[in-house]
Amino acid sequence: MAVLVGYCRFITAINRWIAGAVSILVFVMVAVISYEVVARYFFDAPTVWAMELATLLFGPYFLLAGPYLLHTAGHVNVDILHSRLSGKTASILDCFTHSLIVLVSAVFIYYSMPVAMNAYNSGETSFTAWDPAIWPVKALIPMAFFLFLLQALAEAILAVRRGLGGEASA
Repeated sequence: MAVLVGYCRFITAINRWIAGAVSILVFVMVAVISYEVVARYFFDAPTVWAMELATLLFGPYFLLAGPYLLHTAGHVNVDILHSRLSGKTASILDCFTHSLIVLVSAVFIYYSMPVAMNAYNSGETSFTAWDPAIWPVKALIPMAFFLFLLQALAEAILAVRRGLGGEASA
C-alpha cells in the first residue's frame, strides 16, 4: 500500500505544481484583455490578436488546472446523496466515480491524440488575420487528459484506502 500512496502523492504533487504554474496565465489573460479594451475603446485601435491570444491561453489554463482541481474536490459536485452515505459507502461511490473518470479520460486521450498529431504534423494555424500556431494547444489536450487520468486513478486508490479504514488523504 505504501507504493500506491507514494504514487498518489507523486501524481498529486505534479498536478499541484502544474496548476500553480498555469494559474499565472489568468494574470496574462487579464492583461491581454485589458490592453484590448483600452486599445479598442480609448484609442479606437482594436488588435487582431488579443482576444484570440486570451482564448488560446484559457484552454491550457482550464485543461491543466483540472487534474489538481479533481484532487481538491473543486469541480461541480452534487453532495445531496454523498453527504448522507456512510464512510465506507461514500468511498465505494468515490471509487466508482473516479474509475469512471479514468475510463472517460482514456476515451478522450484515444480520440484527441490523432487530432493533436495531425495538427502538429500539418503545423496547424488558426486561419485568422493574426494566424498563430494552434497545434501546441491541441497537443495539450491529450496530455491534460493523461494527467487527469493519472489523478483520477490516484483518487480511486485513496477512496479504496478510505474504505479499508486507512487515512483520508495522501
